[in-house]
Amino acid sequence: MTKIDLRKELKHLYAPPPGEFTLVDVPPLPFLMVDGKGDPNVSPAFQDAMQALYGMAYTLKFTAKKELGVDYTVMGLEGLWWTEGATEFDLQATEQWLWTLMILQPSLITAEMVEAARAELARKKELPALSHLRFETYHEGLSIQTMYVGAYADEGPTIARMHQFIRDQGYTFNGRHHEIYLGDPRRTAPEKLRTILRQPVRKIQ
Repeated sequence: MTKIDLRKELKHLYAPPPGEFTLVDVPPLPFLMVDGKGDPNVSPAFQDAMQALYGMAYTLKFTAKKELGVDYTVMGLEGLWWTEGATEFDLQATEQWLWTLMILQPSLITAEMVEAARAELARKKELPALSHLRFETYHEGLSIQTMYVGAYADEGPTIARMHQFIRDQGYTFNGRHHEIYLGDPRRTAPEKLRTILRQPVRKIQ
């Protein structure tokens, strides 16, 4: 059986050195996505989105293993975060947050497989966000990223330093604040959580 490990294949994107800001060029990648808004700590829609994404991701994994003879590790949750009309992500405006939760998929996954998995999952579970889930290619392009270690609530100073680094290097913002969650907050102490912080940029002419 063929095995795929996207974390190893895309190590430069999913294992940046902690404490450093690095420039990467992110190619177009396929994701399962669900959009929402509001503070994730109190929004039922956020939990609904996660349940639909993980349900779909594991259904597709089992389908690929059974029908294609390919096994792969389900990637972790990622999130795009922004507020309407703002260039920089505002950590304080929790009620105005807009977000897209997503999970990276291997290139072998097709739209037809996603729709078949959606129908299968809908027969088994009541998932409010399942009908809103989409399969889409996201091209982030040139970005600055870093590995942050610590509680989600304490990301502010690192994000501020990253924004200053972007300005100091002659870049400006060119997309939505991106977080890639490598730890499980239910099983990992807050101070040990690892999160990749990424910001798409473009060079100022």
